[in-house]
Amino acid sequence: MNAPQKNIAILVNSLSHELLDNDFIDLSEYSHVTKVSEAHLGVLDLTKEQAEFKSLLEPKLGAIFVDFVRGKAAHRRLYGGGKRQPLARAVGMKKKPYPRILDLSAGLGRDAFVLATLGCEVVMLERSPIVAALLADGLRRAADDIELSEIVCQRMWLLPLNALDYLNDKSKQVEPPDVIYFDPMYPEREKSALVKKEMRVLQMIAGKDEDAATVLSRAVQVASRRVVVKRPLKAPTLNELKPATQIKSKNTRYDIYFPA
Repeated sequence: MNAPQKNIAILVNSLSHELLDNDFIDLSEYSHVTKVSEAHLGVLDLTKEQAEFKSLLEPKLGAIFVDFVRGKAAHRRLYGGGKRQPLARAVGMKKKPYPRILDLSAGLGRDAFVLATLGCEVVMLERSPIVAALLADGLRRAADDIELSEIVCQRMWLLPLNALDYLNDKSKQVEPPDVIYFDPMYPEREKSALVKKEMRVLQMIAGKDEDAATVLSRAVQVASRRVVVKRPLKAPTLNELKPATQIKSKNTRYDIYFPA
C-alpha cells in the first residue's frame, strides 16, 4: 500500500527556515503544500510540479512562478544576444575570467540566470521569503534539466538575506564581488495596468525598496570593479548620484558606478 499523502499548512513568516535550509526545495514526499501569508496577500501553493504564488488581492493576475527551463527564460538564453546584449555589456563581460556577480535583489532570478548562462558566477540575495521560495523552487527544477544543471548548480547561489545587512556584514564576504548588480523595485507608474503582472505581485509581496539609495552608497564601497543599477529608461538616478557611464536599451537603462 502506498504511503499516505501529506498536506501541510505553515505561515509564511517561517518560510525561509522551512524551505531554504537546503540548496533546493525537496517536494518529493508531499502531494500538496499550501502556505498562507499572515497579511493575507496571497497563497503560496507547492504542488508536485512547482511553487506558485496566487494573489488574493488581484486574483485575475493568475499564478506567479519561476521557470528557467521553458518560456521567456529559455528563449532569452538561446536568442538573447549573448555577450552583446546590454546586460552583459553593463557588467563588463568582455573577456575571461568573467566577473563574479553579487545580485542584491534577485527577484525571480531572470537577470541572474542570463548572467549565469553566459558564464558568470552569481550570488543572489532576496529579502522576501515568498519570492525566495519561488526562486529556490525554480532553481530546484532547473537542476533536474540536463542542459541547465551545470548552470544553476555551479554558477548560481541563493541567499534569503537583506542586501544592506549582507553588505554591512564583513564576515559573509570571503572576498569582494567583482560586480554588484542592483535592480531595485521600479518606481510606481501612473497607470498600474502598464506594470507587468509579475512586477505588480512582487510589489505587493516585497514592498518598496525604501533603502535603495543607502544600498547603492554601500555597494560602491564594497564592489571591486563596478556597481550596475538597473532602472527604467526615463527614471531618475538613485540618490541623485551621477553614474560614471550608462548603457541603454529600448525600455531599460543600466547606470554604472565605479568604486570610490
